Amino acid sequence: MEYMAKYNEWLEKADEETVKELRSIKGNDADIEERFYKNLEFGTAGLRGIMGAGTNRMNIYVLMQTTRALAEVILDAGGKEKGVVIAHDCRINSRMYAKICAAIFYSKGIKTYIFEDLRPTPELSFAIRKLSAISGVNVTASHNPQAYNGYKVYWEEGSQILDDIANKILDKIKKIELFDPEGIPSFEEGVRKGVISILGEDMDRMYLEKVKGLALNDEGIDKSVSAVYTPLNGTGATLIPRVLKERGFKNIICVKEQMEPDGHFPTTPYPNPEDFTTFKIAIEYARKHNSELAVATDPDADRIAIAIRDDNGEFIPMNGNQTGALLLHYILEQRDAKGMATDKDAMVTTIVTGDLGKAISKKYGLKVYETLTGFKHVCGKANEFDKTGEANYVFGYEESIGYCPETFVRDKDAVSSAMLIFEMAAYYKRRGKTLLQVLNGIYKEFGHYRESQFSITYKGVDGAELKEKVINGWRAGYPEKVGEEQLAEVTDFLFSEHTVVSTGEKSDVDIPESDVMKFKFDKGTWYAVRPSGTEPKLKIYIYTVKDTEEEALKTLEVFETELRKKISILEKA
Repeated sequence: MEYMAKYNEWLEKADEETVKELRSIKGNDADIEERFYKNLEFGTAGLRGIMGAGTNRMNIYVLMQTTRALAEVILDAGGKEKGVVIAHDCRINSRMYAKICAAIFYSKGIKTYIFEDLRPTPELSFAIRKLSAISGVNVTASHNPQAYNGYKVYWEEGSQILDDIANKILDKIKKIELFDPEGIPSFEEGVRKGVISILGEDMDRMYLEKVKGLALNDEGIDKSVSAVYTPLNGTGATLIPRVLKERGFKNIICVKEQMEPDGHFPTTPYPNPEDFTTFKIAIEYARKHNSELAVATDPDADRIAIAIRDDNGEFIPMNGNQTGALLLHYILEQRDAKGMATDKDAMVTTIVTGDLGKAISKKYGLKVYETLTGFKHVCGKANEFDKTGEANYVFGYEESIGYCPETFVRDKDAVSSAMLIFEMAAYYKRRGKTLLQVLNGIYKEFGHYRESQFSITYKGVDGAELKEKVINGWRAGYPEKVGEEQLAEVTDFLFSEHTVVSTGEKSDVDIPESDVMKFKFDKGTWYAVRPSGTEPKLKIYIYTVKDTEEEALKTLEVFETELRKKISILEKA
């Protein structure tokens, strides 16, 4: 058994603490197999996994192997003097991992910048561009549960790497021994010699000045808007309260229990603001203080979610499509009113994001570009526009609560988005409207766009195989009719020409291959199926647009019931 051979190799070669952990699972074949049956996969999302001993875990050996590989790619690209920027979040081991990365880059003679402490993901992207670095590393597992950590890689544009760079790193990884005997100099030595530079307040200030420069309205808005903010024990605490204070918002209450960095996430073990249960304490604060809004950012502060108080005093969670539509509508409305719009303005979204943003963009004359899921693709379009000049990037968003309203950052930015959300709420408050009323007005104008999403988790070796069988089974046979709607078009993005299966014609969507299937029906409903790139999940997205809210919600219910039934059949088969 290959996994057992790897287990024994680790017992022989790993450090004392790691060996102690591995001895504790001796005789537990299932655990050993799960830890060693494969290597933690490196892709365009970098690395992400449960921390612990094993090839399928996040640990110092996997981290060092990957960092040495990235260092070689940087050297091959002539980036030794341009350097690399390193950031990290609040998670267990994040600071230690970041310092190990810095020491490895130093050992290769690569100029290295590292933040003095945890910082939001968007500031890393900004710093790469500001310092003209060739690459960046962020030690983070974003919104994953507390047991996880990870490693995101960025390139010189400030966006996450695409396949071209990822494949080069992967090729290098295959040639580097996991237990490399090569020594690593101390982090402190690199700092003393000036090869490792520490980033702090100066970079914070430059970034925040650019963020504040996004303001569309400062006068004529009601800065007394009352809101609760929580960083969920993550990096948002470093800059978001500060930028809101500097903008003059005086009625922001921070959730005390979730302000201090803590990778154990004691009040919310799964710190994903997409899940409304993470708002529990923030909502308690909001009710106590009679706040109008509750806002949460994930641990690395690239994602942001909001909940809005309704007329009955209840807090209604906004999903990513809704918040994205609100921000897009506000930005385009203000740009139009202020004469800032151009005929090259463009909005970028993804193939699994709702269509309301397209309708809003059409009203204001923006061209819409669709990409694969992930901001490496969304901001990849901004990178393309820099080279071709064909469009002016104005806003990009995806359904998973990620938004980028600028080009000085090339990733999701919860800091800039938070500032604009508060400004937007203050603007409409001055005009006697809540954000919920604004959203309902958007539905009234453009149609009742509604969406639902659900995920099926498949853990471990057996789970991974079952997930693959479900996906393959779906390709082999999918529902031709759901409720009163007939299937009209199927696009499978796994194949190079994205064949529209129902017609046999080639799709005109110019998007790279990806394991995503999209099914459009004849009465305004569509759904997509894709495996998650960062978690052991199968994700299903359902969208519709109808004349009334009631009709839209009923359609979503019918589709979700039918699709869950289909998954259950495929699992049993």
